[in-house]
Amino acid sequence: MAAAMQDWLPWSLLLLSLTRDTRAFYVPGVAPINFHQNDPVEIKAVKLTSSRTQLPYEYYSLPFCQPSKITYKAENLGEVLRGDRIVNTPFQVLMNSEKKCEVLCSQSNKPVTLTVEQSRLVAERITEDYYVHLIADNLPVATRLELYSNRDGDDKKKEKDVQFEHGYRLGFTDVNKIYLHNHLSFILYYHREDLEEEQEHTYRVVRFEVIPQSIRLEDIKADEKSSCTLPEGTNSSPQEIDPSKENELYFTYSVHWEESDIKWASRWDTYLTMSDVQIHWFSIINSVVVVFFLSGILSMIIIRTLRKDIANYNKEDDIEDTMEESGWKLVHGDVFRPPQYPMILSSLLGSGIQLFCMILIVIFVAMLGMLSPSSRGALMTTACFLFMFMGVFGGFSAGRLYRTLKGHRWKKGAFCTATLYPGVVFGICFVLNCFIWGKHSSGAVPFPTMVALLCMWFGISLPLVYLGYYFGFRKQPYDNPVRTNQIPRQIPEQRWYMNRFVGILMAGILPFGAMFIELFFIFSAIWENQFYYLFGFLFLVFIILVVSCSQISIVMVYFQLCAEDYRWWWRNFLVSGGSAFYVLVYAIFYFVNKLDIVEFIPSLLYFGYTALMVLSFWLLTGTIGFYAAYMFVRKIYAAVKID
Repeated sequence: MAAAMQDWLPWSLLLLSLTRDTRAFYVPGVAPINFHQNDPVEIKAVKLTSSRTQLPYEYYSLPFCQPSKITYKAENLGEVLRGDRIVNTPFQVLMNSEKKCEVLCSQSNKPVTLTVEQSRLVAERITEDYYVHLIADNLPVATRLELYSNRDGDDKKKEKDVQFEHGYRLGFTDVNKIYLHNHLSFILYYHREDLEEEQEHTYRVVRFEVIPQSIRLEDIKADEKSSCTLPEGTNSSPQEIDPSKENELYFTYSVHWEESDIKWASRWDTYLTMSDVQIHWFSIINSVVVVFFLSGILSMIIIRTLRKDIANYNKEDDIEDTMEESGWKLVHGDVFRPPQYPMILSSLLGSGIQLFCMILIVIFVAMLGMLSPSSRGALMTTACFLFMFMGVFGGFSAGRLYRTLKGHRWKKGAFCTATLYPGVVFGICFVLNCFIWGKHSSGAVPFPTMVALLCMWFGISLPLVYLGYYFGFRKQPYDNPVRTNQIPRQIPEQRWYMNRFVGILMAGILPFGAMFIELFFIFSAIWENQFYYLFGFLFLVFIILVVSCSQISIVMVYFQLCAEDYRWWWRNFLVSGGSAFYVLVYAIFYFVNKLDIVEFIPSLLYFGYTALMVLSFWLLTGTIGFYAAYMFVRKIYAAVKID
C-alpha cells in the first residue's frame, strides 16, 4: 500500500501544481534548500551506469565504504523504471567547510582489503567503462572536461572549451593494467543569498563537481583521526587493482567550496547547456522550410487536380470521357467498403490515439518546465499515468470507428483495444526483465512494481477503455458521403510503384528527414546516459511530424484511389507509419557506429527496447496518417455528384 501511495504521489503533486497560483511557483519536490554555515550537505549515491553494457547497478554492488546504517530513498515509479536506487553514503560534507583529506571506512588507519572476488568484480566494472553517479542537494555530480577549441602553436591563443561529463569514471586502464579512482576531490559551488542586516547568511548549492584521482596505498599518509595527507605534485603512482589477488587501498576524499554568482533557479543550466544548440535551430528551420515547401507544392497540385476532376465529374455531359480521364470516382461504390479484420484495425488505431494524446501532453507540459530533470523520474511517471488515463479517448475513437466499419462485438473490441498493444509491450518488457534479473542489475523492475503496473493496467486503463469504447460505439458512426455497392469492383493490375513496401519507403522519407537530428539527441540521452531537456525543439519537431505525416498520407491515398485500388484502410495505416522503418534502420546504424556494445544481453536489451520504440512510433504516425487520409477521402467524395 505504501509503494502504491509513493507511485501516486508525483502525479497528485503534478495536478496540484497546475491549479496553484503561479506567482510563487516551484516544480513540486524541488524547492530550494537554504543551508547555514556548517550545516550537513548529504551526498547520496544514485547508481552505476555504462553505455557499453546498458545495465545499471546499485552503488553498493561494489565494495565501497558503507555508513553505519544504509537508508534507501523511497523512489517513485519513474526512478524505479530508470534503475535509480538512491542511497546514503559515508561522505561527511559541511556547508562552506573545507576538508583537505579524509579517509573513509578506516579503522585505526588500516587500509581496506578487497578480496579476490571483490577485486575481480571491481576490475570487471572498470574495464566495462562504468560511471558512478552521486547527488548533493538533488544536484548530480559532474566531471569537468577542458577541451581546446583551436590548435594554434601559441598556447596563449588557445581557448578552453569547458564541458561536463555526468558522473565520474570508476577507474581507467593503461597498458593492460587496471586502476581505481579511490580519491574524490569534491568541488561544491554555493550562492550566498542576499538578506537584511543582522540576519545570518544562508547558502544554496548551485554546482557539484568532482575530480577523481587514483593514488596508491603507499603514497597516502593516514592518522588515527581519519585524516590523511596526499602526495604533492604528480609524483605518486595510481592505485592498481589486480583481479587475481587481494588488494589493499584507502578510499579518501576532500571537499572544496567556492562562491558562485549562479542563482539557484539557474543551477541546472550547466548540465543542460549543450554546445550544439545551433544544430537544433538549423535542423528545425531546415525541416520547417522543406516540409512546408513540399506540403505547399503537393497541396497545390492535389487541389488543382481535384478541382478539375470535381468540376468535370459534376458536369452532366461527357460522362464517358470523364470516367476515362481518372479513376478515383470510379471506386466510389467501394471506397468505404469495410476492410478485413476491422476489430484489429480499430484497436490499433485506438492505441495510436492513446499514444498521441499521451505524447502531446507530456511534451507540452515538459516544454513548460514542469518535468525538469531535477524532479527525478517525473517524466516517466507522468507518461505511464497519462497513458493509462488516455485510455478513455483511445477506447472512444476505436469504438466509433469499429461501428463505422460495421462491427457489432463491441465488448470483444474493447478488450482487444485495451490489451493488444499494452500486452505486446508488457510481454517484451517482461522477457527482457528476466535477463536483467539474471544479471542482478538495478535496472530490473522489482516484482512488487510489476504487480503494481499490472494493477494499473487492469484497474485503471482497462475500465477506462471499456468506458470510452461503450460511448464511442453508441455514438452515431462517421457519416460516409457515398453508399457501398453490394458486389465488390474488380481491381485492375497495379504498377510496380504501387507496391506496399515501395509505398512505405516513399512515404517514410519526409517525416524521418524532419526529425532525424532530434532523434540523434534522443538516442544519446537514452543509450549514453545524458540529459535531454530540449522539449521546445521536440514540440516543434512533433508538430512538423504531424503535418508531414498527414500530407504524405493524403498524397499516397490519392494516388492509390486514382489507380482504382479501393483497399486503402490497412494500406494507408501501414504506409503512413513508413518512417518507423527508417527509425529501425537508424537504430541499427547507431548501434554499429556509436555504441560499443559487444555482449549478448546488452545487445538484446538494445534491440528489444528499440523494437518497442519502433512499434510505438509506427502506431503513432500510422494513426496520424490514417485519420488525415480518412478526412480527405470523405471530403473529396462529398464534393462530387454521384448518380
